[in-house]
Amino acid sequence: MRIVVLGAGVIGITSAYFLAKAGHEVTVVDRQEGPALDTSFANAGQISPGYSSPWAAPGIPQKAVKWLFQKHAPLVIRPRLDPTAWRWLCQMLGNCTAARYAVNKGRMVRVAEYSRDVLRDLRAAEGITYDHGTRGTLQLFRTQEQLDAIDKDVEVLRKDGVPFEVLDRDGCVAAEPGLAGARAPLVGGLRLPNDETGDCYKFTTALAERCAALGVSFRYGVEIRSLQREGDAITRVDTSTGPFEAERFVVALGSYTPGLLRELGIKVPVYPVKGYSITLPIVDASRAPLSTLMDETFKVAITRLGDRIRVGGMAEIAGFSDDLPRARRETLALSVEDLFGGAGDHSRSLFWSGLRPMTPDSTPIIGPTRYRNLFLNSGHGTLGWTMSCGSARVLADLISDRKPEIEAEDLALSRYA
Repeated sequence: MRIVVLGAGVIGITSAYFLAKAGHEVTVVDRQEGPALDTSFANAGQISPGYSSPWAAPGIPQKAVKWLFQKHAPLVIRPRLDPTAWRWLCQMLGNCTAARYAVNKGRMVRVAEYSRDVLRDLRAAEGITYDHGTRGTLQLFRTQEQLDAIDKDVEVLRKDGVPFEVLDRDGCVAAEPGLAGARAPLVGGLRLPNDETGDCYKFTTALAERCAALGVSFRYGVEIRSLQREGDAITRVDTSTGPFEAERFVVALGSYTPGLLRELGIKVPVYPVKGYSITLPIVDASRAPLSTLMDETFKVAITRLGDRIRVGGMAEIAGFSDDLPRARRETLALSVEDLFGGAGDHSRSLFWSGLRPMTPDSTPIIGPTRYRNLFLNSGHGTLGWTMSCGSARVLADLISDRKPEIEAEDLALSRYA
């Protein structure tokens, strides 16, 4: 079949790859001049299936109120007269129950664990290198209260058979020796040894080259304007360079997905939650992280990517803003210096922001729509890199009329009906 994939981030490129491997004729369209130049460009670098947890959780509403008054808060809400934002926030708050948390985390871990396995197979088959590491993730707690609150996560991990270790301070230092000189208090940690790390941009650009070798066509620098329909089917996508016709269409536009589908009467509950990162060259390897560490206090990930340290995180509700406030950079710098002081050179750091496509339940939207030839692969939030390969494989199976290897019915847009 002829298939058009809209979006050339890690979700769009992995979708194109698995569709091409399934024998389809694929064209990728994107407004950027190359792959992975939006949210996939400088994310935190972690591939963390076990850490796939919903933002909507019991206790989050109370924490959010406190964060509003903190200088280095992990959540920032810029007041806006935006009904879409407030509607999305209300939907997210509705998921902050123990029952919804368990359901949503189960879905997320299912997709993420599968995705890690698919990524490993892809890496072996294609020989792609992207500064990847396989030394796990350490979620670090600075207070006893944080450590005591992991019971619900541990229960889901145990239920799903995900290996984990609960560590004391010495155990954390043994896993990440650079923490020996940390000036922040270290109470303990939750380590997930099967998690991985890697540069999403390097992976996506390398995979795009493999896609081209498989016959995938790329149309970069093209503005996507609208989808045209006839009855219950999409007939073409109109763009700044003319129409593209196909038998199937895949929308993998991240935060821009709802805007494209609104004219079709499809409501997609995806909102752009802004995140930030800094990337530092390593100047003292003995003080640097070996893998990925999650700083629970600031909700910041600190990841080793070859000879660099990527520090990413935070959540800002501010629409499609692309500014780079100094205060956000200071929070990221504070976290990494508290834990791995002197490891990186801040004078040569790259400061970046990206818009994460978040759903109210933190689970991605993968699968069909009311139009028989229109499919979605969007809404992965902070876990697009973690879930990319598995999501794409599921999507390719659905489009190819094959049964996915994992349960996928509850991942579709219809769950919001």
